[in-house]
Order: sequence, then C-alpha cells, then structure tokens
Amino acid sequence: MKDQAKIIAALLVGAAAGAALGLLLAPEKGGELREDIADYINDLVDTAKNKAQSTASNIKDYSSSAIDKAKARFSGTVSDLYERGEDAVDAAKSKVGDAASKAKDLGEDAVNEAKSKAKGAANDWNNSVQNA
Repeated sequence: MKDQAKIIAALLVGAAAGAALGLLLAPEKGGELREDIADYINDLVDTAKNKAQSTASNIKDYSSSAIDKAKARFSGTVSDLYERGEDAVDAAKSKVGDAASKAKDLGEDAVNEAKSKAKGAANDWNNSVQNA
C-alpha cells in the first residue's frame, strides 16, 4: 500500500508541475495565470485528500472484517472445545458410575455368600452339638 501511495503522490506532483509549466508558458495575464494555477492545485489537493480518505476507509473496512472473522472463528473453536470437554466429563462420570454400581453389586453378592456360608456352618455346628 505504501508503494502505491508513493506512486500516486508522484503522479500528482508530476501532473501539477506539468500543468504549472503549461500555464506559465501560455499567453495569459499574470493574475489570470495565478488564479488558474491556484485552482488547479486546489483541485489536485482535493483529489489527493479524497483518494487518501477512500483508501483509509477501505483499509478500516477490511481490517474490521478481518477482525470479525477472527473473532467468529475463535469463538466457534472455544465453544467446540468446551462442548467436547463437557462430553468427556459426562462419559467419565457415566463409566465411574457403572464401575461403582458393579463393585457394589459384587460386594453385596460376596457379603450375602459369606453370610450364607457362615449361617450354614453355624447350623452345622449347632446340629452336631445337639446330636452329640
């Protein structure tokens, strides 16, 4: 962009110099010549200002658009990562719950079996003591 601005500025300066030389060599009165030169330079300055404002506006619009796109992509990425994290936590909780339930069931089965064996052994001893 800076090179393009330099080229435009050089062209405007060259055009102004050429116009000034042309006016100086033209057969006009001094007052009219100065007015023509002033008008022409004012027109060139206005054109340069308008071009600079237009370029600045375009750069501002482009940068705003680029920033908005970056924000949208970043926001989407963070949202996706958050959802994946929640899914992983939910899956882990489910697996832990299933494992705990299985462990509880196995523990209860072992306790019941132990109780049953102890009760059977106690009954066997009781019967052997009563029969003796």
